[in-house]
Amino acid sequence: MTDLIAEMTQPRVDGALPGPGSAAYLARQARTESNARSYPRGLPIAIERGEGSFVRDVDGNVFIDFLAGAGVLSLGHNHPELVRAMVEQAGVLTHALDFPTPAKDAFVEAQFSMLPPAMRARTKIHFCGPTGANAVDAAIKLCKTATGRGDIISFQGGFHGASHAAMAVTGLVSQKQPVANGMPGVHFLPYSSCSRCPLGLRPDTCETNCATYFENALRDPNGGLPKPAAVIMELVQGEGGVVPARPEFVRRVRAVTAELDIPLIVDEVQTGCGRTGTWFAFERYGIAPDVVVASKALSGVGSPVAVILYDERLDVWSPGAHTGTFRGNQLAFAAGTEAVRIVRRDNILGNVVARGEQVADRLSVLHAHPLVGEVRGMGLMWGIQLLDAPDGTPASALAATVRTEVLNHGLILELGGRDDTVVRLLPPLNVTAEVLDTACDILIAAIGGLPHQERG
Repeated sequence: MTDLIAEMTQPRVDGALPGPGSAAYLARQARTESNARSYPRGLPIAIERGEGSFVRDVDGNVFIDFLAGAGVLSLGHNHPELVRAMVEQAGVLTHALDFPTPAKDAFVEAQFSMLPPAMRARTKIHFCGPTGANAVDAAIKLCKTATGRGDIISFQGGFHGASHAAMAVTGLVSQKQPVANGMPGVHFLPYSSCSRCPLGLRPDTCETNCATYFENALRDPNGGLPKPAAVIMELVQGEGGVVPARPEFVRRVRAVTAELDIPLIVDEVQTGCGRTGTWFAFERYGIAPDVVVASKALSGVGSPVAVILYDERLDVWSPGAHTGTFRGNQLAFAAGTEAVRIVRRDNILGNVVARGEQVADRLSVLHAHPLVGEVRGMGLMWGIQLLDAPDGTPASALAATVRTEVLNHGLILELGGRDDTVVRLLPPLNVTAEVLDTACDILIAAIGGLPHQERG
């Protein structure tokens, strides 16, 4: 480790952001890149190097990175063993379409080994184009083909990607409005979001009415919903504001879909690969879905790969039914196999549970803050829901203020939820207690410094 990298153990920001070097890069980006670019608008830095839970910008400022590639970097930036596995594989074979290879075979074995034992013998894997959205598309196509039906049920507040089909099953209306003729046959039902009950009920009166609504909608022959090809859901809505579903809701959704022979697709693009404390979030809920969508953290180091894992009874595709030139990424396979080994060796899932408890404890002080509606999360996936201030300042503006304030003190966080009112944390899964404490200190200070008056 060089002295330069050894210095990346504490956040350090010298001067205003962006610094002159970052400002120059951002200006060139604005001249040449699409207007759809997003992250640098709220986080105005140009990143030069990463190491573990830290990044350094081109001006020498060091930040704790709790965005981590939107959850892609499960073992942090440039984990040396993952980099070594990729470098070694690069000298052997880098791309092989969907041909079997030793690297791919080892990756498949590693992924199957992380499934609950009851699922392994009846699971098939399909390699998609290298994005979670493409895997969502593949899951929808698979279920439509297997069932012969065309409608899809999704949930309000969910996010499944920005491709045409994935966008159609995403709740965010503003994303879809500019794009005419979206995929038809998508129906949105209420999600278990108790702090913002979709049925307008108070949390103390909730009897998981959203699950009852779901059951009635599917069983009612006069309810207007055709029997769908699939139901797709996140167990913790990520971009939707870090909203964990209630266990009873999830189990009842699984029970009725199984009863009616409707494939259940669980989107684990963000929750998968250990983010919630089990390899997949569905394990925490005690269910077995028919289709699992996984991508982001499969390689552990950001090399792209996406898959769907599904019950063999759905394997009715013809050859070439869902292809993709870059589904044979041997570098990602090599890194992903190594990542599974490290997760086991280093008890990464245990660290996720312990650090999640640490986050809950540290952020508990925010429950009493008049501008904090809720602190919620699971494992190392957390959100702080902000409220409009009594003076009329919208929560979205307050959240943006927090993002800027923590960045100025060396912490990278992003926003989510409706109108970007939720401050989100997605640390690397191997983050240390010390780094997490430092990040929480910065975040608590930033929220504590928001201008407010106590509510009457």
